[in-house]
Amino acid sequence: MKKVVLAYSGGLDTSCAVQWLKDKGYEVICFIADLGQGEDFEAIEKRALIGGASKVYIKDLRAEFVEDFIFPSLKAGAVYEGKYLLATALGRPLIAKYLVEVAHKEKAAAIAHGCTGKGNDQVRFEVTSRILDPKLEIIAPVRIWEFKSREEEIEYAKAKRIPIDVTKKKSYSLDKNLWGVSIESGILEDPWIEPPEDCYQWTNSADEAPDKPAYVEIEFEKGVPKKINGKTYDALKLIDKLCNLGSEHGIGRSDMIENRLVGIKSREIYEAPAGTILHIAHRELEALVLDRETCHYKETVALKYAQLIYYGLWYSKLRIALDKFIEETQKTVSGTVRLKLYKGNCAVAGRKSPHSLYREELATYTAKDKFDQRLSEGFIRIFGMPFER
Repeated sequence: MKKVVLAYSGGLDTSCAVQWLKDKGYEVICFIADLGQGEDFEAIEKRALIGGASKVYIKDLRAEFVEDFIFPSLKAGAVYEGKYLLATALGRPLIAKYLVEVAHKEKAAAIAHGCTGKGNDQVRFEVTSRILDPKLEIIAPVRIWEFKSREEEIEYAKAKRIPIDVTKKKSYSLDKNLWGVSIESGILEDPWIEPPEDCYQWTNSADEAPDKPAYVEIEFEKGVPKKINGKTYDALKLIDKLCNLGSEHGIGRSDMIENRLVGIKSREIYEAPAGTILHIAHRELEALVLDRETCHYKETVALKYAQLIYYGLWYSKLRIALDKFIEETQKTVSGTVRLKLYKGNCAVAGRKSPHSLYREELATYTAKDKFDQRLSEGFIRIFGMPFER
């Protein structure tokens, strides 16, 4: 029997996929990644083994996820189409990396995933796998199996005695990790309908948020957040604390019509409280310490960086090369940003840095002014000369 390593979540699709792959003659090894989704991994492991897996790997990838994926994207300023902070997209190449690693360890011939043929995740898993090991076979059961509906999958699971939880009918499709939640399907597929409150997993609505604003100070070192209100936290605790604080004040909700890589538009709801706070703080600090040309050019890099993540090209040469530029820009991105959190809004309330390029004596209109305004006439004439007719 050929071995296949399946990215296993414990949901209906991947639970059915274990048995379906066995029916096709494969020995199935399941890989479960802990990215901070807060699930009962022992129960998921048990479900996989009862469902027919010969072995289950569970790996805590939270620290690696933050240090090697989330923080580089934060330093890059990567936001897809102005709203999506890429939580799910960042997790997929990391999972795929370990699918390949486990396949090598187990001498497996193939890897498999439970993605549909309409989404982006199939691309992220498969492109990453082919970059890391093009010899591995890739199997996508949901794209090719005979089941045409969720109901048919449930009947298959019952017939094969596959342990699944079908007591609750899911209204939405969810993907969650420590950086954010992705929410789609159900009533959300109508872009005219306002998202119901029950779709949100973390955040309070603006109406439910506290009537008193909260102020938070975040200190960065070379683009990486290190302290909250003067206290040092490790990366995981820092994100968790900001997630809880942001959720309380209704920070981090996004409702967007998104251009998927496969060419269709989809309606997506996202929650990213910690990510929203950190991206705003980081951007404000960069505005204080980066010169104009670097600041403007980095906006172009940020756009491309976000696209590469979204397209599943984390391990591409271009993304790796862009990191060199980004790291150079972050050498002076150290300082503190104060933010005001209130009723769904996250607004800058102050910023300071030892590398600040802001000079009050040049910006002021008071008697402290040291800017020689007489020089501006010559500057304007020279600047505009190429455009005179």
